[in-house]
Amino acid sequence: MTSFHEFGLAESITRALAEENYVTPTPIQAETIPVALSRRDVIGIAQTGTGKTAAFALPILHHLAADRRQPERKCCRVLVLSPTRELSGQILDSFRAYGRHLRISAALAIGGVPMGGQVRALQNGVHVLVATPGRLLDLVRGNALRLGDVECLVLDEADRMLDMGFIHDIRKIVAKLPARRQTLFFSATMPRAIAELAEQMLRDPVKLAVTPVASTVDRVEQRIIHVDRAGKPAVLVDVLQRESIERALIFTRTKHGADKVVRGLVKAGIAAQAIHGNKSQNQRERVLAAFRQGGVRTLVATDIAARGIDVDGISHVVNYDLPNVPETYVHRIGRTARAGAEGVAISLCDAEEAAYLRDIEKLIRMSIPVTGHRSSPRLHRPPAAPSRDPGPPVQAPGNGRHQRRNGGRREQERREHPGKTAGGIAAVAFLHRSARSGRDLDPRKPR
Repeated sequence: MTSFHEFGLAESITRALAEENYVTPTPIQAETIPVALSRRDVIGIAQTGTGKTAAFALPILHHLAADRRQPERKCCRVLVLSPTRELSGQILDSFRAYGRHLRISAALAIGGVPMGGQVRALQNGVHVLVATPGRLLDLVRGNALRLGDVECLVLDEADRMLDMGFIHDIRKIVAKLPARRQTLFFSATMPRAIAELAEQMLRDPVKLAVTPVASTVDRVEQRIIHVDRAGKPAVLVDVLQRESIERALIFTRTKHGADKVVRGLVKAGIAAQAIHGNKSQNQRERVLAAFRQGGVRTLVATDIAARGIDVDGISHVVNYDLPNVPETYVHRIGRTARAGAEGVAISLCDAEEAAYLRDIEKLIRMSIPVTGHRSSPRLHRPPAAPSRDPGPPVQAPGNGRHQRRNGGRREQERREHPGKTAGGIAAVAFLHRSARSGRDLDPRKPR
């Protein structure tokens, strides 16, 4: 398909697409729209930024245009589930944009905002409801929503739902839906748990994959900088000051880490904002709007929050923390080099992340070029006064361990200097903490 007119969509929809300057369908749209128009179930494998939203929204709107039946009170005809508030809001905006010439009602059900407005919006029923799983179940339990009239279910970013622990909520939701429905299932990757979920939910689905699961964008220039953990803040500042940056998206593994990075950048004179799950919905929307409009050029985010960021013009992605799930690396760097542009992805890798880097390179089937090795400045002490005794130098007890503790590198030092270990109870406590942290850091290991 080379034009949206070839799909046979309702005239009111093609008119809206022309107003949005949509001319040629993307590969996932060209593959999915004809199948979804035929009412078949679909499994679509496509990376972020490939046009998945239009791929499912356009055929759904076409069916709603053909069948003008009004929804029942407290019911919806179409249910779209997405993992984050930001992504949910963007999906709703797309439905409203493509369906602007149709008389359909649409609503949003997400956490982080009062539920009263959402309850009122559902009183008379809606054609399309876009929701996050947790808030949707809250509405069902509060008798504000009934799911018995759902004709079409969409799961977007299913793999991220798995990462966020929503799979049990999804199973509860699906159990309340009619057996006779159309299901459109989209995911950037297809791990075994997601494949099993899809097999249980879908009936004779058509499987569409427009890009290999492990592919990375060709137009992204990827680089690695090896640096110890304590040196990362200074290296990040150096990268942001040296590079010609239009917009930079920086990824951290934790919410606390995102806030800490922002504080360091601001202290260095670089304006930055953070977006993560601890921020209120209003805060997140304000930061995203500023980033989109260019008021903020550096955004620090966790993977979950960034899943809903759909912003063109991101010239640089920086992995302050390398992800411990290699597919997440593909998601992250896919935020740049959109709409035919080029982009740069720079990853700061410390010694403890070397295994993550090997997993990433194995997945994407390439070795990422190394462009630097950096170390943090060491603490300088004045030389000791010469001793009259020419015997061997004596180190003050505990000083070396104290400095290494401040640098956060105890485990590495233990490997390099096995003789310098704490004794007794302290050693047992250290080993216990190391074993526990090693178990908790990698969610892929069985527990």
